[in-house]
Amino acid sequence: MASLVELRVLEGPNLYFPRAAIKLTLDISALSGVSEETASRFAKRIGLANARPGAPDSGFRQRFALRAVSRLVRAVAGESGTARLGVRVRPTSDQHQIVVAYPWVHRERAQVMGRAVAEVLDAIQTPELEEAVSAAAERVHAAEPGARPHTLTPKVPVVAVTGTNGKTTTSRMIAHLARTDGRVVGWSNTDGIYIDGELVEAGDYSGPSGAGRVLAHDNVRFAVTETARGGILLKGIGLTRNDVSVVTNVSADHLGLQGIDTVDQLAEVKSVVARITRKDGWAVLNADDPRVLAMRSVIKAQPWVFSRDPDSPAIREVLSAGGRATTVIDGWVAVLLPDADPDPLIELVDVPMTLAGLSRFNVENTLAAVSASLAAGIAREVVIGGLRTFLPDAEHNPGRMNFFSLGDVSVVIDLAHNEAGLEALIEIMNGVRRPGSRLLLGLGVVGDRQDDLIEKLGEIAARDSDVVAIGHKERYFRGRTAEELEALMRAGAERVGVTGIPAYPTEVACLSALVGQALPGDVVGLMCHAERQEVYDWIAEQGGTPDQPETLAAKVREARA
Repeated sequence: MASLVELRVLEGPNLYFPRAAIKLTLDISALSGVSEETASRFAKRIGLANARPGAPDSGFRQRFALRAVSRLVRAVAGESGTARLGVRVRPTSDQHQIVVAYPWVHRERAQVMGRAVAEVLDAIQTPELEEAVSAAAERVHAAEPGARPHTLTPKVPVVAVTGTNGKTTTSRMIAHLARTDGRVVGWSNTDGIYIDGELVEAGDYSGPSGAGRVLAHDNVRFAVTETARGGILLKGIGLTRNDVSVVTNVSADHLGLQGIDTVDQLAEVKSVVARITRKDGWAVLNADDPRVLAMRSVIKAQPWVFSRDPDSPAIREVLSAGGRATTVIDGWVAVLLPDADPDPLIELVDVPMTLAGLSRFNVENTLAAVSASLAAGIAREVVIGGLRTFLPDAEHNPGRMNFFSLGDVSVVIDLAHNEAGLEALIEIMNGVRRPGSRLLLGLGVVGDRQDDLIEKLGEIAARDSDVVAIGHKERYFRGRTAEELEALMRAGAERVGVTGIPAYPTEVACLSALVGQALPGDVVGLMCHAERQEVYDWIAEQGGTPDQPETLAAKVREARA
């Protein structure tokens, strides 16, 4: 079928509708290229009697095509017996393709309708055009209904976390705080499914299947779901609603995939999580990120914002509208309510995850987790106690800002998968570097990133570290070659005058090489994604030990001195 590029079944709330939908990607080349007479004839058949199609392959024809395809879907649905069908139509970066979405109640019939609509577009240049619309409606009417959506309605409190950076750490913190409250917590994320702190199934469960598996567990009384961009776009969200949502931030990541080419489009995808938060629930939003703050205009829930700046205009605006805020005042995490004095909860230096207040990102993650936990009904005293016991180590937060000591050398392991993450890693490395010591960085990327982002990571690494080496992640090449990725990273480094960067086949080999040339007081950082456990094992074999909060605090003080 020439016009049908893809038919995708979205099982739950998605970018287009707050319920299950069909997403069609259609090639409209035929409709764009037919004569004005044929286009007008098509328009009249589907109920657009006064349409002005414009010249073939013109911008006006493109606009007409969007409207006409939307009307075609409604016409086929109406003539097959379905009235008042919602339809969303969007252009794509390819002028010859558009996306059409409509809700579904019966899977098989909805898919038949998608294929039937594409068949009408295939017949646009034939004398049987009018009959093609009628035939499409007849096929839909005769189709077997099929199954209903599997979207779950939660029976326990659900906190849903999304964002570009920090969502895994934030969701881990919320799960820890809920467990501190004595609740049996089910948690799904990019690492797997956790029930009451135990990993029961490894894998990327940041999509609808993860949420479903958590809620299907009989003992779970509190759920935390990490919701990634891919799950929303490819499958939809597996839940009809959540009680509390968190949006940590939105920055360039995974652009150029699934029709998402700009950061604004990515923000719209992330907003789906906040849009399905129940009206009497809370949407926790980053007040320092304009795109996240703008989600206030699309949510039904009450807004609870967080910001490191207590004088943020966004905080004043939200409080004046009856919302809440969490911020930092005089080094204390504090909660703000309308017409009330601030409630100081805990000093940042007593929150191990903030790395003695050094990690700007983890300060923000802490503010988000505090907001969400309080919004979900966890008691103030429990939140304070949980913050003291959640540690930045491989047990509580694997792969995120994990600090180790190898003799007199500090090692930091972090995912750091995009620009913001790498800049945060380098910020942390500088925070424990003694005066006169060096930063040695293991740089690595995954293949499904745009060329300019990969080059930018090479530029940041070369600009902000003293020694840089490439450590490949072969499991995550995703269609690229090692040579191609190396060329892009080195091209970025050359923009700041750094050449001759060595490359190693694995993350372990890269870390070994960097540690081997480190001097006392140096800090080695590794962008680690593919071999996290192998890296931990290698560090232990070399006699390295995880840094306790007091050890890390001492390193920070020494660096500041």
